[in-house]
Amino acid sequence: MNIATQAAQIGLEWDTRTGAVTVPIYQTATFRHPALGQSTGYDYSRSGNPTRQALEEGIARLEGGARGFAYASGMAAIANLLLLFKKGDHLVVTEDLYGGTCRLFDQIFTQYDLSFTYVDTSDLEAVRAAIRPETRALFVESLTNPLLKVADIAALSALCRERGILHIVDNTFLTPYLLRPFDLGADITVYSATKYLAGHNDTVSGLVVVKDAALAEKVYFHQNSVGAILGPQDSWLTIRGMKTLSVRLDRQQENAQRIAQWLATHPLVTMVYYPGLSEHPGHGLLKRQAKGFGAMVAFEVTDPSLVERVLLKTNVISFAESLGGVETLITFPEVQTHADIPPDVRRRLGINNVLLRLSVGIEDADDLIADLAQAFE
Repeated sequence: MNIATQAAQIGLEWDTRTGAVTVPIYQTATFRHPALGQSTGYDYSRSGNPTRQALEEGIARLEGGARGFAYASGMAAIANLLLLFKKGDHLVVTEDLYGGTCRLFDQIFTQYDLSFTYVDTSDLEAVRAAIRPETRALFVESLTNPLLKVADIAALSALCRERGILHIVDNTFLTPYLLRPFDLGADITVYSATKYLAGHNDTVSGLVVVKDAALAEKVYFHQNSVGAILGPQDSWLTIRGMKTLSVRLDRQQENAQRIAQWLATHPLVTMVYYPGLSEHPGHGLLKRQAKGFGAMVAFEVTDPSLVERVLLKTNVISFAESLGGVETLITFPEVQTHADIPPDVRRRLGINNVLLRLSVGIEDADDLIADLAQAFE
């Protein structure tokens, strides 16, 4: 069954008693037992909640995995995955990933003697060279944030199998609608479901899907033990958003392509990062392994003075954190999403004082382009 159909039908079969088309919000902390030593399958909402379970089963189906898990945020999801590792373990990580993930790795989990090596994961040989005897996992973003480099998921997964390590893919920018990492050999996927999956900038959530059932049991043990779970209201909101994932992303990609092409011809723009452009280094690879190019666009302007002008003069486009919602947002990565990365590393990666990032929404493309045009004036 097509992913668009599966997404639209998440939770549809859940309430067989009433036939409710939308899964109910089970706003309860605890569940009554039918008798001593018996359970309905639910005891306490940290351990399992029907609304959350509908979401977790839904994302597992979309991804093709054994089991899904819902967390209070994308960062909570990643933190929970790191509990799979022990003192002395090493992970190889995408170098230009979200700054909050770097903060989690470098300022929190290094205290527990995990170590991380950052490499360009679009370079297979660089990844191979970074793997050590104590390496236990490769953590990649399928499309990096904010420079939109493309990882060869199939080749990286083959390398991970060869070395006996886990391959974890943060697929937030593409979602299973455009790319299914398990089909290419990955072991675990993780999402900031706040973004495209929920899609309306109205809830914060994180999702994990595990391909192997035995490994999924370990992830569940940590989820239940730590308790950073998603509440039923936010689970319902995430399900509601996922039902329109395909429609939203189709429109967002179409808009992003048009905006990227327009930016590429603008005299005040020196560089456009969008894998849908044929000149993008990852264009051919992403075209082969995914169903689309996503809706994130980054671009560099000719002078730092233009940054504030563009950020503050747009009217349709909002200057705001986050991405993936129906509204188009613009951010300045150097001082917002990637401020926790050391300045010298930012400069080396190209996250500089003229780089802006667009999360393209579902508005009319002509209106978005007109808004950018007047902001440049």
